[in-house]
Amino acid sequence: MGIFGKRGRNREERAAEIAGKVASGKGFYGRTTRAFLGAEDFAKVQQSIGAYQSGHDVRQLLAQGAPTTAAVVLSISDTGRLVNFDPVVDLILQPAGTTDRVPLQTIVSKLRIPRTGDQVLLIADPARPGGYLYAGDGVTP
Repeated sequence: MGIFGKRGRNREERAAEIAGKVASGKGFYGRTTRAFLGAEDFAKVQQSIGAYQSGHDVRQLLAQGAPTTAAVVLSISDTGRLVNFDPVVDLILQPAGTTDRVPLQTIVSKLRIPRTGDQVLLIADPARPGGYLYAGDGVTP
């Protein structure tokens, strides 16, 4: 441990910690953000951070070898929000072999935006049993 705080953490870990505090509205960063933005804009920030966090979770699950499920895009609509210049979209998906419709809000690459009828991949969400996370189109960028 250093004189002024914890040593050994890199910038990404520190940024993830701050983003978590902002999203939860706790700590200095969270309370300050909530106070300056107001309720409606703070809710949008929380949704964007949640979308970013789900993308991070997907990358970890894929690295661990979690199984994926194919799905067909039934509809896609823009939310009007961007995270790192990539759009946040609302998707309605149909997993292969079922008639279920799965609604998701996720970040997609602006270079690989899925279209209606395209096949994409889903991963079971460990935090929500029966839920899914968007895992892209299966093509490595």
